[in-house]
Amino acid sequence: MPTLSGKTILITGASSGIGKATARLLAANGANLALVARSAERLQAVVKEIGSNALALTCDVTSVDQLQKSAKTAIERFGRLDILFANAGLYLSGDVADGNPSAWGELIDTNIKGVLNSVHAVLPEFLAQTAGDILICSSISGHQAIHWEPVYSASKHAIQAFTHGLRRQLLEKGIRVGAIAPGMVLNELWGIYDQSEIDRRADLGEGLRSEDVAEAVLFMLTRPSNVTVRDLVMLPRTQDL
Repeated sequence: MPTLSGKTILITGASSGIGKATARLLAANGANLALVARSAERLQAVVKEIGSNALALTCDVTSVDQLQKSAKTAIERFGRLDILFANAGLYLSGDVADGNPSAWGELIDTNIKGVLNSVHAVLPEFLAQTAGDILICSSISGHQAIHWEPVYSASKHAIQAFTHGLRRQLLEKGIRVGAIAPGMVLNELWGIYDQSEIDRRADLGEGLRSEDVAEAVLFMLTRPSNVTVRDLVMLPRTQDL
């Protein structure tokens, strides 16, 4: 099977949750990591944990200029860029009638524009080398409309459409495109910080660990070059969706 050893991977939203867990796992599999997040302090803590093959890039994915600079810096540091894991995202639930349109705008900017910006920043390098992987973190909410999180669900539906359209544009360019769509993940995005609570609920089948999603990311990225996993949907055992 293909190996990630020596490959350079840019991960957005890398300072916590799925991004942090994925960074740890991919580093353990020999990858060089360009880690992007808004929080410099939290990002530096992740880099310190991983070691010298990780680079901290403080960046807001809603900024085209910041993302392009981050991609350029990663290439300068490691010599190339092989994989993008576009993972940064925000979560909102609740009834539309009680919602905050300003918060919706921030979510849309991060969850949709942030992904588009991230892909646009790495595509010139991937096209020039006729190789690369683009993996986008979607959600089960991108596959079905979930009534308790309609704005979040709308953002992930947009990401699913973008992923499928982008993949077809790049079919003959040597670039693979796919999306991973978890259900309930027991991490900071959903306000769960205590590890014992995460373990308790995961053992009951009520949620996924961030590390479970990271393992699926590793699986997708290490398929033979003729294989694209277009969509990987994963749910906690007891999530009724």
